[in-house]
Amino acid sequence: MAPPSRDPWLDNVKMVLVTLVVVGHAIGLVEESAGSHWVYDFIYLWHIPAFVFVSGYLSKSFEWDRRRLKSLVYTLAIPYLLFEPALFYYRREVAGEGVEYPLWLIPHWTMWYLVVLLMWRLITPVLKRHWLFLPLSVVVSLLGGLWNDDTLMIPRFLGLLPFFVLGLHLKPRHLHRLDDVWVRVAAVPTLIGIGVMAVYTDTWAETALLWYDTGYAEIPIDNEIVFQTRLTVMMVGLLGAFAAMSLIPRRSLGWFTTMGTATMVIYLFHGFVIKTFLPLGWPDFTADHRVLGLVITIVGAVGLALLLASPPVRRVLEPLTNPAGTLEKRLSRRRDEPTTHQESTPTPSG
Repeated sequence: MAPPSRDPWLDNVKMVLVTLVVVGHAIGLVEESAGSHWVYDFIYLWHIPAFVFVSGYLSKSFEWDRRRLKSLVYTLAIPYLLFEPALFYYRREVAGEGVEYPLWLIPHWTMWYLVVLLMWRLITPVLKRHWLFLPLSVVVSLLGGLWNDDTLMIPRFLGLLPFFVLGLHLKPRHLHRLDDVWVRVAAVPTLIGIGVMAVYTDTWAETALLWYDTGYAEIPIDNEIVFQTRLTVMMVGLLGAFAAMSLIPRRSLGWFTTMGTATMVIYLFHGFVIKTFLPLGWPDFTADHRVLGLVITIVGAVGLALLLASPPVRRVLEPLTNPAGTLEKRLSRRRDEPTTHQESTPTPSG
């Protein structure tokens, strides 16, 4: 079970959001199935903003000290350096995708979040100093659409910045307002409304805007309104994020809450499983079975998230998400073993 000091609500939220990440990526493989575009747009309208917000909220304590910088290298930098080429070559050699170089400089597929979160964390001590960085981050996000270079996924670093900064500045008492009855009552029609908006995404916006990685020059929206459209997408994302989080239980849900502490395992490994279904012909099956294919894909994605976070699988995979930290702990235990044995061995009396 999760340690008592952890907030079970945050672990519940993290588990829900990372499961939606898996669902969204799985749906990306079955575009010919019925309703896939609607489900995809509905999820992407708010789940990435919610994930970034939670990341910001959990980054409040970050400072430029040796311990935290070391943790940043261990938990984000090293996994990025290892998993970026691992997933790249798996997609190219096993899944048969035509992915292209360069590695690391331009993050591929799911790996973008590691490098962007690393950069957000590095500037956290500055961003959390004053609330004025919040409106400034909105301006930065709107102007970020003018950036067309994907190096280090700067467009997403700029575009999603407001959600991260908001997480840095909101306090627990603010999030407890999500428990208010009126908020939970309003959450249902809010999500329904976003679901309706998702049906007409290409009418009032563009799906590319939901990714926050596409420059305005590549989006078929008039320059006069593209800034307003992006601001609308941001507002919808924020409303959807808070509406969804308000409906997630605050209490511990047992095994589900515990799984919420294994989000990195799910995030780093789910892509390998999903891409395996490409050479197996899953897209062709879903094209022939348009409804059944989507249902099975969604159910399978949820099952994959739960499987990766399950205790037996997690025990095997979790050390690989932080190899440097795992190695350091093992070496530390080995150094301590002789000392512990010596101290526990009775010495002969004179």
